[in-house]
Amino acid sequence: MSGKVMVVEDERKIAEAIAYALSREGYTVEIVDHGDAALTRLGEFRPDALILDVMLPGKDGYDILKKLQDKGRIGVIMLTAKEDIVNKILGLELGADDYMTKPFDMRELLARLKSLLRRMQAAAEVQEVTEIVFDDIVLNVGKRTAHAKEQKLDLTPKEYDLLALLLSNPDRVYTREQLLDLVWEMEYIGGTRTVDIHVQRVRKKLGEAYSDIIQTVHGIGYKVLGGYSANQHKS
Repeated sequence: MSGKVMVVEDERKIAEAIAYALSREGYTVEIVDHGDAALTRLGEFRPDALILDVMLPGKDGYDILKKLQDKGRIGVIMLTAKEDIVNKILGLELGADDYMTKPFDMRELLARLKSLLRRMQAAAEVQEVTEIVFDDIVLNVGKRTAHAKEQKLDLTPKEYDLLALLLSNPDRVYTREQLLDLVWEMEYIGGTRTVDIHVQRVRKKLGEAYSDIIQTVHGIGYKVLGGYSANQHKS
């Protein structure tokens, strides 16, 4: 398995153990033990994925997740010593793809990383759609940007994926469970409530003029109102 992985972890023994295991699997690895240094190195090392500890000196893991939204698609597995479910949900809602609680099994970490990178590669290979146009809402798939009437929407990675999925299939009703599977691609710790939270946030960011595009199908899930015009442009 090839790929570039940045291990952002300030506990040296843990970082070195992860780096050793990754190197044996064929990954190119860099260890960073400070949040500010990680942000600096991201643009230089250009990793495919991060193994990201939450508690770091300088910028913490949550700060780094917020900054990743402007740096393209980077897979993130969070490491946390916290058992508090709220902290785990926060990380996932800020864009992390997966999380593991310390202490963890190295074989499980490797398996999850392989699965994450495989999903990312498959999505990149099959992604022919370059732009989704839905009335005055435009999503540039390659750049992962979204605009409503030329006003840029500040969406988190999961908010973007959710909106892109719904806009691509107007009038199709998705259950909350289907949205969890398709957008989060895992059994999400927050349960179906996280879908409701993300829909509320997307509606708010779309603004009053477009907040009613995403319709609630009571007792089931959500759909995009098909009365608007939706087009997908392919390369």
